[in-house]
Formats: sequence, C-alpha cells, structure tokens
Amino acid sequence: MIAMLNFATLVIATMLAAAAAVAFQWLLLRAAFLMMSPATARRISVRAELARGTAELARAFASHR
Repeated sequence: MIAMLNFATLVIATMLAAAAAVAFQWLLLRAAFLMMSPATARRISVRAELARGTAELARAFASHR
C-alpha cells in the first residue's frame, strides 16, 4: 500500500512539474514574440521630399534634351 502511495505521489509531482514547465515555456515564448514585434511593426514611411526632389531632377534633365 505504501508503494502505491509513493508511486501516486511521484506521478502527481511529475505532472505538476510538467505543467509548470509548459507554462514557463509558454511565458518565455510570449516574451520572445513581444520583443520581436517592435522590429517588424515599425515601417519606414517614404519621405515626400525625396519624391519631389526626384521629380525636380527628372524635369531638370528633361529640359536639357
């Protein structure tokens, strides 16, 4: 009877440890995704000055032809 109780205690302790490990791994995975999100969420917008400058340059070169 004591052997069965010891085995049941071992099984329950193992299941609790496995659940804690899964929860900790999930927490670390969420933290990794949260740390990665700023690198992909920020998009560099195209500056309008560059587009206008390119258009002015094209007009300047077109007038010489």
